[in-house]
Amino acid sequence: MTRDRKDPPESPEIYPSAEQPHQRRKRKEKESDNQDEALEETFPASDPVSPFVPAKAPD
Repeated sequence: MTRDRKDPPESPEIYPSAEQPHQRRKRKEKESDNQDEALEETFPASDPVSPFVPAKAPD
């Protein structure tokens, strides 16, 4: 069975390196910055938010 970040650990011994408060804050700031950038790059406003990923320039 696969687990993701939102699944609670089965026991602290299995996942001893829990996310520290400063790590969580940094991760949340990055998520927020990415969301803000996606909102700025979305036009018109009625379109769903989608982060812009530029295509590789042809050689």
